[in-house]
Amino acid sequence: MELLEGKISWKKLLTFLLFSFIFSFCLFASLRQFRTPEPEDYNSYLSTERLPAGSTSMLPKSERMLTILLWTWPFGQRFNFSNCSELFDTPNCHFTTNRSWSQKADALIMHHRDVYWDRERLARIPRLPSQRWIWFNMESPSHSPNLGAMDHLFNLTMSYRRDSDIFTPYGELQLLSEPQPFSIPPKTKMVAWVVSNWRPSSHRVKYYEELKKHIPVDVYGRQHLPLSMDMLHQTVSQYNFYLAFENSEHKDYITEKLWRNALSSGTIPVVLGPPRENYEHFLPPDSFIHVDDFASAGELAQYLQELSRDTEKYQRYFQWRRWLKPVLGIGWALQVCRACHFLQRTEASYHVVPNLSKWFV
Repeated sequence: MELLEGKISWKKLLTFLLFSFIFSFCLFASLRQFRTPEPEDYNSYLSTERLPAGSTSMLPKSERMLTILLWTWPFGQRFNFSNCSELFDTPNCHFTTNRSWSQKADALIMHHRDVYWDRERLARIPRLPSQRWIWFNMESPSHSPNLGAMDHLFNLTMSYRRDSDIFTPYGELQLLSEPQPFSIPPKTKMVAWVVSNWRPSSHRVKYYEELKKHIPVDVYGRQHLPLSMDMLHQTVSQYNFYLAFENSEHKDYITEKLWRNALSSGTIPVVLGPPRENYEHFLPPDSFIHVDDFASAGELAQYLQELSRDTEKYQRYFQWRRWLKPVLGIGWALQVCRACHFLQRTEASYHVVPNLSKWFV
């Protein structure tokens, strides 16, 4: 009888311990849903240095200064080359625009919009077997003519596309070492849009024309309200929302319209471009409003009006800024330094981009 009672007691004890474990686990899981976001929650939005496919360890650093020939000034815009070693933990590169270096440079950077019409002459240029030609483009496929002519000509791609060999985004998020309070600029106006390329037939202009029927939108730029660049942030910061509408809708094409005009001005971006899922590779999902989330421009306008009146709900769109800081990636000097950084950390090997037009479009 005592042995039987002992067995029953052990069963009760095991049942109690099992129940306690299950209850504790469920309670912990539930509490996680209501906790304050920590830095690791944002890791998926941060730009990370990517190693070539197949790499499993840190790549060796080059000990010599590489020479990079910039074939043309992009769009004819001259700039001062930076000391890339101050931006990246790698040696500096020697940059030049002197084409006499074409037979000696370790790499050539060619800006698509300045060479797309000259394919036949480029193909006849003698090149060293170890020399790498870099196709550089920050424009969308809709504004990149003659892409097919670039097939089998380049060794590396450099663009805003995340799957480029050298990733040069328009902006990125920087993780702060500790949480910092973010003060939302005072808001006195509703919606702003800065646009220079005004095409009435474009999707973004048509959407704006419908949106303004339901909510006031102040438009700045050519043919609209005047706005100097030095007044951009001060002006846009007064608005609750900013229309970060891209001129064309393509994978990863998320430009300074979002990074500089909206986020750097401390307002909520309303985005029109690639799908929401694409934006969420770059930003937390609660940091922007996507037009695709609404059945019509009228529904979007109603949501914006309601949100502007709800202080608590409006402020939630800025909670992520306690841990993350938007950083602009634009600037030719920074972009060519990314090429320097990549070349310093990867061993030269033969590779050709066979079908650039198919990949980029």
